[in-house]
Amino acid sequence: MKRLLLLNLVIGLVASQGISQDSQIAKKYVLDASQFYGSILLHNPDISHLISAHPGGVILGFNRKRFGHEEWEALYGYPDTGLSFIYQNMNNATLGEHFGLYAHYNFYFLQRNLQFRIGQGVAYNTNPYDKNDNFRNNAYGTHLLSSTMVMFNYQRENLFKGLGVKAGISLIHYSNANFKAPNTSTNTFALNLGLTYDLDQDLNYNYLQPETKEKVEEPIRYNLAFRTGVNESDVIDSGRYGFWILSAYADKRLGRKSALQLGTDVFFSNFLKELIRFQSISFPELQVAPDTDFKRVGVFIGHELFINKLSFETQLGYYVYYPFDFEGRVYNRIGLKRYFGDRWFGAITLKSHGAKAETVEFGIGIRL
Repeated sequence: MKRLLLLNLVIGLVASQGISQDSQIAKKYVLDASQFYGSILLHNPDISHLISAHPGGVILGFNRKRFGHEEWEALYGYPDTGLSFIYQNMNNATLGEHFGLYAHYNFYFLQRNLQFRIGQGVAYNTNPYDKNDNFRNNAYGTHLLSSTMVMFNYQRENLFKGLGVKAGISLIHYSNANFKAPNTSTNTFALNLGLTYDLDQDLNYNYLQPETKEKVEEPIRYNLAFRTGVNESDVIDSGRYGFWILSAYADKRLGRKSALQLGTDVFFSNFLKELIRFQSISFPELQVAPDTDFKRVGVFIGHELFINKLSFETQLGYYVYYPFDFEGRVYNRIGLKRYFGDRWFGAITLKSHGAKAETVEFGIGIRL
């Protein structure tokens, strides 16, 4: 599970954008605390036996206000950057409890009364699958899980001596992205109610308007990326195997915020070697030849959303070389990139087939 610890890089990537800044820049911090209570969504019938109670918990947040000292802040409506902590009791002995740490952004709408928070991080589960002691937990195969949280809140800050209120809905996802089977995952939909506290209630800053700048115009750029990681098929105890992926794609900037992509992936997924061997021996009715090629080649279109040195990447692909049938020909990828200078980047992405995760990819690349 050590590789999933690299997801902590997400926290460093986002936090580095918002928490450590020049001392001359206006700083304002707000704390928030919310209690939530909800239900596990039945996204997969295989977890129906685990939906027996309503989970609940608390969400704590530390937020840095942004006032437009950097251009990207004004482009996105002066969002907050910060960290969240979530404690969630699944109220089910089989599923256990979660303790999660996230990096987040808060985006604002409707005169800053409506807040949308999105966070990515790592959660620790207290009671994952064990073939002897906890064989009913087919949702989590490991203690450490990748976790995503989103919140929609109506929020009013600093109503009385720094105190404010917030209320809304939350969605919390836990998965180990097939690092180890089983990995059916869970999604919790919840109602939340809480308070905010402005640590700098006596300080008021104006939102800075961006200077007029020329439109971003770039020629088509070419990208090369190498991605790797470890994963396992859905067959429990079939073994974890390394994989590597080569990607080549072109992108065209549409402005300061986004770019379109078109490219190809070549997949060398070694877990498929074992799955092919297993099916050829154990399920002769599937007519899988033991020497079936495990490699795949896909083409994809994508979109990249630029937020300062970070970007949010989404891609939709189709396998044009597909000798072994695994979860269908269509695949998708979603994740974060962090640029180091104008050319080099690192990436953490989730590759899946629809809602069925295949793996978390750790990548490096160059934009030429």
